[in-house]
Amino acid sequence: MDTDISPDADAPPTLDPRRWIAFAVVLAAGFMDLLDVTIVNVAAPSIQTDLRAEYSHIEWIIAAYVLAFAAVLITGGRLGDIYGRKRIFLIGMTGFTLASAACGLSSDPTMLITSRFVQGAMAGLMVPQILAIIRATFPEHERAKAIAVYSGVGGSASAVGLSLGGLLVQWDVFDLAWRPIFLVNIPVGIAALVAASVVMRDSRSATPPRLDLVGMVLAISAVLLLAYPLTEGRQLDWPAWTFVMMGTAAAVFGLFVAYERRRARTVGSPLIDLELFRSRPFAVGLASWLLFWIGLGGFFLVWTLFMQAGLGWSPMRAGLTAVCFAVGAGTGVGVGVGVLAPRFGRRALIAGGLVNAGGFGLYGGMAAHYGASTTSWQMVIPLIIIGIGFGMVVAPTIDLLLGQVPAREAGSASGLLNTGQQLGTALGVALVGVVFFGQLDHDSARGVEAVAPQVRAELGTTGLPQPAQDEILANFLACVQDRSAEVDPTVVPDSCRSGSAPGNDGVTQVLTRAGVEANAVNFANTFEYTLWYGIAILALMCLGFFALPKDARLEQHELDTESTDLTPAGV
Repeated sequence: MDTDISPDADAPPTLDPRRWIAFAVVLAAGFMDLLDVTIVNVAAPSIQTDLRAEYSHIEWIIAAYVLAFAAVLITGGRLGDIYGRKRIFLIGMTGFTLASAACGLSSDPTMLITSRFVQGAMAGLMVPQILAIIRATFPEHERAKAIAVYSGVGGSASAVGLSLGGLLVQWDVFDLAWRPIFLVNIPVGIAALVAASVVMRDSRSATPPRLDLVGMVLAISAVLLLAYPLTEGRQLDWPAWTFVMMGTAAAVFGLFVAYERRRARTVGSPLIDLELFRSRPFAVGLASWLLFWIGLGGFFLVWTLFMQAGLGWSPMRAGLTAVCFAVGAGTGVGVGVGVLAPRFGRRALIAGGLVNAGGFGLYGGMAAHYGASTTSWQMVIPLIIIGIGFGMVVAPTIDLLLGQVPAREAGSASGLLNTGQQLGTALGVALVGVVFFGQLDHDSARGVEAVAPQVRAELGTTGLPQPAQDEILANFLACVQDRSAEVDPTVVPDSCRSGSAPGNDGVTQVLTRAGVEANAVNFANTFEYTLWYGIAILALMCLGFFALPKDARLEQHELDTESTDLTPAGV
């Protein structure tokens, strides 16, 4: 094993000639992680049908990964500092690959959710080593380029996940339906393990911190106590215990803060260095970063719901439509990191948020206007705009926010920002379900009103008496309302299984077509309504970024210090 574990391991005196090959390996690992955050979204209907899962199971399959990732992320970084970053990276990659296999072989929702938790936890071991390895491997003049490439890949991975997921499900490789979205990680993971073992140097911190296991348990408990009732409450009609759990989450979070303060004064090495929040720009910027991912995490879910459950598109069509977002995201990353952020600082982030919000508004308006007749081509412009705004924010934000804390606290701040990203995504998934399906139920009559005149006209040509037509139309209204009120958008309620004239195929065809159109109209208008919440969240994010100094620029730490040790502060 080629190892460099010395007091100056984070700034090796000799350049590793294989550093760019090693960088390609960790880049592939980071791409796999970010891919798995969104690849499940577009495959959700196929997973739900195949495993006979409830809709809340789908939300957990998505959220389990990012919750586990967030829970292990900071501790994973510290394990790398203590035991060696290469070693922990290899352990994480091995676990991630095995968990991916378990996901692909899952036979029921519980097994898949559990496997996703393990997969996310292994990513939490693997991913924190990436930036630490970059800083330990590259000299200062190459480091910025490596981080920019990593940011660019990360910025587009979410959209690529949607596209790749749709293609893999539609192709039905070896009759495996949705399973290849996980199984594809196995050959990639094995190749990365072999390459990393050969070309990657090891490094560890000269002053490794202690593990804060109590803090980790308290933090995980607080998040789960909040996420669980948000995910399950709507399905169970919000029983009292859901509100008790959310109140308990606040109490446990308060206990976590008190414990972290005490640990900082006594033992040291708290899980989160609360001294970071003395920097007002960083604290407000972190809150803005969290809001950004709440808005985007929710968007990715309702977007795929709109295309598949609303418009009835195939996974491949939905996935290929997502390519437009990927194109915009790649453009936004390049412009944001290469041109705007170095020159305009915080104003580039604010501009990105406004562009993203503008894309949301355009997309929602077009969806509501075209309804059931919405096409992929009509989505191209709004998706490119949303992607550009996304890329302008996601790529430079971490570097700009790290510039608001001392260099010695950069590792702790970086871990906190990455944790905020994962928590924001998980909360976005949970919250958007409450908003989206609540509005879908409340506004269910809109679809009926849109198609009722045409239904009535077509029923008039069937020769049925007027009373029978009125009864059929009333039953149709009940069907659409009941379907919109379902906690699972794929469930067909009993009221939709009857209501046409017995033996009258013409009436059945009329109502079937009308039901599909009414459902699409309801989903389109609810999609627009939900995007307005996303716009409000992005507006708050932009206000938060005003807290950054006017002269904030990228790579401030590279100017302040010759060597940055990516270890949590407070040691």
